[in-house]
Amino acid sequence: MSHRQSPLASIVAAFAVASFAHAQDGPVYSDGPHVFWHDSTRATVFYLCEGEITKRAFEVSDSLRFAGFCGDSETDYAMAVSPPMVEPGTFESVSRIFAVSDIHGEFEALRTALIRAGVVDSSLRWSWGDGHLVICGDVFDRGDRVTEALWLIHRLEAEAKRAGGRVHYLIGNHEEMVLHGDNRYVNEKYLDGVALKSRLPHQELFGPESELGRWLRTKNAMVRINGILYVHGGISPEFCALGLPVDSLNARMRRYLEYSAVRAKFDSAASFFMGIYGPLWHRGFFEADSRDRYQRMTQAEVESVAACFDARVIVVGHTEQPHVAAHYEGRVYSLDVPIEDLGGTEGLLWQDDGFWRVTVAGDKVPLP
Repeated sequence: MSHRQSPLASIVAAFAVASFAHAQDGPVYSDGPHVFWHDSTRATVFYLCEGEITKRAFEVSDSLRFAGFCGDSETDYAMAVSPPMVEPGTFESVSRIFAVSDIHGEFEALRTALIRAGVVDSSLRWSWGDGHLVICGDVFDRGDRVTEALWLIHRLEAEAKRAGGRVHYLIGNHEEMVLHGDNRYVNEKYLDGVALKSRLPHQELFGPESELGRWLRTKNAMVRINGILYVHGGISPEFCALGLPVDSLNARMRRYLEYSAVRAKFDSAASFFMGIYGPLWHRGFFEADSRDRYQRMTQAEVESVAACFDARVIVVGHTEQPHVAAHYEGRVYSLDVPIEDLGGTEGLLWQDDGFWRVTVAGDKVPLP
């Protein structure tokens, strides 16, 4: 009788043969680190370093700490052996909130936006005190510095919590796509680089035995802070009709992310949550569906879905707009902007009960 090899066993086998792979024509890629947990006492860390796989094994107790060993020797990585905890979906009495979305592997754009907003200092250390940072999904795909962005957010989460603040990294449709093996928008650096050289499917780099994978699986699809609902895509009336509170919806989304790609596609509840009416993909705040499955939402519908989640304002990414802006008489704010055209990304600041667009240059422009 045959036995299906576990992902971690596949990883170990891949390391054994990766160094014998034929030399790759074209660009020489580097990527990492990727951390895989064998159990509560052992971990393997590997990079694609200038076109070759390099790895180290670690014996651990309560936490794993190491200095980078592929061009990032000044970077320290730290993570607990125990899996990350799931964060609540509602927070009140927060002093200030900065939100960005749809980074898509543009690490420099994220870095610059956080520095100019004062969320981090020039060394990329948390300087936002008890404030909250919201990443409204889609860190993955398109760009070629996804891994660096993920590790920055991973570290800032811990630093923020120690300072009394929070980082909320929400699941977007591109996170869901990667976890379910949909590689349509994955940059060639990852498919032709680390995935090819390690002989691992790209999604296994973010499987449940990896640090980044188990971390991603704790993330929420939405968070309500001071009555402001943050979500990647949008909220449709059909989704609102489920009548579930924020924490219950987040729990169901996390469960569906654990499904295989086949089960997620053909399970009716999962496909609804992760389809065009769900919070990862819905675009109804800004446009009608291209196949006429829904129309652009009216002011009354926006008011209704906001009330459904006890939110006075909804903040979304996913559907690109020229700038961070207010819509529907200030009931909806959009975050997704054309990074290439603007030369960076913009953010949305909430403070003293007001909203500001934080420009690429760091200027604050008041919004309704």
